[in-house]
Amino acid sequence: MKISTWIFRFRWPIVVISWIITIGFGLVIPKIIIDPDVKALIPNSMIAKVNTDKIEEIFGGSDMIMVLMGSEDILDGKALVRLQNIDNCFRRISQIERTMSVFSMKSIKGYEGSMLVTPALTSIPQTEEQRNLVRKELTDNELVMGTVVSDDFKLAAIIGTIRSGSDNKAILDSVQSIVSRYPGVERIYYGGFPVVKQSITDNILKDLKVLLPMAIVLMLLILALSFRDYKGVVLPLSVVLMSMIVSMGLIPLLGWKFALVTVLLPVMMIAIGNNYGIYLVNRYQEILKREPGIRMPDLMTELSNALSRPILLCAITTIAGVLALLTHIIVPAREVGVLAAIGISWALLLSLTYIPAALAILPRSKPRMVNSKPHITRLEHVLFRTGVTISRKPLVVLLVAGLATLIIGIGVLKITVEGNTIKFFSPTDPVRITSDLIDKHFGGSQSISIQISGDIKDPQILNRMLFYEEQIKNQKGAGQVMSVASVIRLMSKSLLDPGDPGYNSIPATREGVAQFLELYGMSGDPSDFEQLVDFNYENAQVLVRISDASSGNILHLSDFIRKITAGDPTVVRIGGVGLISAELTNSLVTGQWRSTGLSMLVVCILVGLIFRKRSAAFIVLVPLGMACIVLFGIMGWGGIPFDPATTLITSVMIGCGVDYTVQFLWRQREEIAAGLSLRRAVVKTLYTTGKAISFNAFAVMIGFTPLIFSSFSPIRFFGIMMVVSIFACLIGALVVIPALTLVIKPKFLNS
Repeated sequence: MKISTWIFRFRWPIVVISWIITIGFGLVIPKIIIDPDVKALIPNSMIAKVNTDKIEEIFGGSDMIMVLMGSEDILDGKALVRLQNIDNCFRRISQIERTMSVFSMKSIKGYEGSMLVTPALTSIPQTEEQRNLVRKELTDNELVMGTVVSDDFKLAAIIGTIRSGSDNKAILDSVQSIVSRYPGVERIYYGGFPVVKQSITDNILKDLKVLLPMAIVLMLLILALSFRDYKGVVLPLSVVLMSMIVSMGLIPLLGWKFALVTVLLPVMMIAIGNNYGIYLVNRYQEILKREPGIRMPDLMTELSNALSRPILLCAITTIAGVLALLTHIIVPAREVGVLAAIGISWALLLSLTYIPAALAILPRSKPRMVNSKPHITRLEHVLFRTGVTISRKPLVVLLVAGLATLIIGIGVLKITVEGNTIKFFSPTDPVRITSDLIDKHFGGSQSISIQISGDIKDPQILNRMLFYEEQIKNQKGAGQVMSVASVIRLMSKSLLDPGDPGYNSIPATREGVAQFLELYGMSGDPSDFEQLVDFNYENAQVLVRISDASSGNILHLSDFIRKITAGDPTVVRIGGVGLISAELTNSLVTGQWRSTGLSMLVVCILVGLIFRKRSAAFIVLVPLGMACIVLFGIMGWGGIPFDPATTLITSVMIGCGVDYTVQFLWRQREEIAAGLSLRRAVVKTLYTTGKAISFNAFAVMIGFTPLIFSSFSPIRFFGIMMVVSIFACLIGALVVIPALTLVIKPKFLNS
């Protein structure tokens, strides 16, 4: 029994079972968990992440939540009272293991040969004279300025270090509740990774609520305008929805989570899932236009014979393209590749069974007639004229296309890379505003840690740490740099007078260092240094805060740190969120070229196997390569960087773009086999299958358009560039491919 006959006989069960399976997957979608953690983007095996985890085991977690208070003068009595009240409640939050503020930071002074450690701010000044005195004392306190108080005294910070495994939303809710308990005229800003993570979660939910309905409405519109037949709208769209539901339902079933990059998945399914349905409905209308009275079983057979194989082959190449994402460094990108491949496979199965079954159930369409002749649409007319023009001057067409590609492609030299998560938010977003304030006034929101192991009380090791501090401070993008060595040097300034041999330096002997620390312990708390050195003084860290966390600066800074610490046996590891960001940035570039090359290679091999000629692989490579060059060139000219989302584009683009080329070549070969010359086959293929390819490409472009309105810049850039890249693939399939086949006259088209 032919497949078409089987589908016709069991058309009702096929439609019902398709929906039952889809609904089953849909029932688990509410179980999806959103994971906003930036660390979830990278594999656990990344060296920077491994090192960071080990450093945090010794010195505690590095994730912080910060409350900034802004005022014309932060030493104003009312502002300080409000800050103190918030600080008192802040430090009682169980999920925060330690806090820093102007009320908890220390002042180290010498008094009659001993060391006096007191709170940096012992009382709230009431008069202008008292405020000026406090201002001078704080200005001279290196531990306070630039850490919890800005140099212009217009901002103060309360910083809390979060315990591992804490609930970010619960912490943020607690902090906001505390702040609301003590209202005032001062401006309040919330910063740190819990705020970033919660904002990512909120924006993901917001994007899903806005972008998905927008994508579906736009898809309805483009299908309605393309086919002007409810079946051309309902059937491809139902396949889109069913493939999207299945791919989303797989997320909790596979134990995965919904990350920032995963926002692309449902929109990808909306944009790509209708591909094969469009080809089927277009050929269905084409057959009815040619033979209005054809019997339904015969129509089903012709439809199956004409499209089952090319659609299957197109789907295989598209799946191969998106599966190239498995080579990507970003973990959720790999997951998106797998989920998209499964979703496309489901869309393929539905297109080859569900859509023909539904067409057999629904009343047949009536061809649009004008003067008793089939209606020729404007698009068909344009495609026909395009085919005639190309067939007359194919070489000129290729030269013009090549020159345009070359000019646009020069922009590749201007491409940048951006792995800093904060840059994903718009400049007006509260998260971005607070982060900029932290970078400018408090040393930076990201850090790099240099772990030193050995006898930390050894003056040689301490002086080496001071050397690293001084060298790093002079580098662009470095903010506050601190270690226990700089604290010990500060102790020397409190005990000795200027001009004394040991003033503002590390004691010459280990015993001298131990004595300084013992004197500190008499009036201070040794746990004040727990973030800088362990209890046994066997491990310490030089903590480098980054004031400009753009990827270029982080890469430069991390490379410089590796260079100056190379060969030092006491430097056991380098880690920190900043280093993770640097390695992620490097990996994005490597992953981009690797996934692009792999997807290009795989689809070319598949096309060569499909047409059983290596020349077919070459022909496909030309338009895809030109589309990639145009894509990267426009990214460079437009200042759009490689980031965790835009590095997915080429795999998706190649997977979609090869579809158009295969469909065109397959139909062109059919027309030649039917007796048409190569030139006439090009013209006929353009205004028949070219129409379906155009509908398909426009539907994909429209499907990705809503991403332009995302809350995240990488998602917006992805949407923009997908529209550009699919348009480039469309031009490649409908202009470059016809011209190329006319010039080189490949033999496989005659086989």
